[in-house]
Amino acid sequence: MRTLPACLLLVLAPTTPAAVQAAPPSVHKRLERRTETRGLVGEVLKGNLPVPTAISRLRMLREEPYAAELLVEALPGVLEPRRLRDVTAVLAGLETRVAEPTLVDLAGHEDGAVRMYAVQGLGTLRSRRTDVLLPLLEDKSLGVRREVARALGATRDPKVGKALLTTARTETDPRTRVLLLEAVGASGDRKQAPALKAFLDDSSESTRFAAARGLCLLGAAEGFAFARELLAAEDEHVRRQGLALYEGLAVKQAASALRPLLEDKDRTLAAGAARILYQGGDKTMMSWLVLASWNARGEEKLTYEKELETLHLADDERKALLRKAGVVK
Repeated sequence: MRTLPACLLLVLAPTTPAAVQAAPPSVHKRLERRTETRGLVGEVLKGNLPVPTAISRLRMLREEPYAAELLVEALPGVLEPRRLRDVTAVLAGLETRVAEPTLVDLAGHEDGAVRMYAVQGLGTLRSRRTDVLLPLLEDKSLGVRREVARALGATRDPKVGKALLTTARTETDPRTRVLLLEAVGASGDRKQAPALKAFLDDSSESTRFAAARGLCLLGAAEGFAFARELLAAEDEHVRRQGLALYEGLAVKQAASALRPLLEDKDRTLAAGAARILYQGGDKTMMSWLVLASWNARGEEKLTYEKELETLHLADDERKALLRKAGVVK
């Protein structure tokens, strides 16, 4: 029977000092969470938990930094490739700054899947380690190249814009090229706008859309003109593509195009516009969505609820907004 490395046994062993028995209830609860965290980490290290389940349960305990510390401590003893990939994925999914140095190291691992998960984690953390990320634009692994495009865009560093655009010109995978072009916009490098504009004439629809998305993120007129053209179409799916170009923009950039959509007969479009405006800074749009849902019936109600679910609206917040509007007591 194969024995676990000593470092793993330390992680798996629950320790609750007797001296804390007289501590306040809050301390006991914290200890209980940490004990459960140790148990879950142990199951991850033994390969007994699917990655999504492990991440969800660990984050529910709100002990992400502690869980990351345990995983990092045990990492040298994780030798099986598949197990290492899972542990890296969980470490990335915890979204805690404690994991960043280890994810930086794992981004240089020989295994492509490990590199991909590590870069994914760095992107989620909006890591500024462009010295680590930029060389990976040429990685042989498609998954790594896609994740590094996202991660570099998330840095919001204009200095990476030129490298992203240069790579997009030679990237052969259509999906990766799309991510690279969007990342150029997310980087905030306005000097790349003219080069992005050239992609609006590309033969690929997805490439044209990605270029327009990048231009919108840069606040370029050509991107907004492209978006308005889509919003003016008769086909509802095309119009929803136009709406998607405004995702993540500040309300001052999106308001002139999206406010009129609040009265649109396509209520999916209206609800989406309200949500984007709210995320862009117009906090009145939360009340708009809540009241629209309150007054809606049937499938239309689900349209508003879908957007509210995206915004993670708590029940007490909803009730407070309804009371303020005078529709409930």
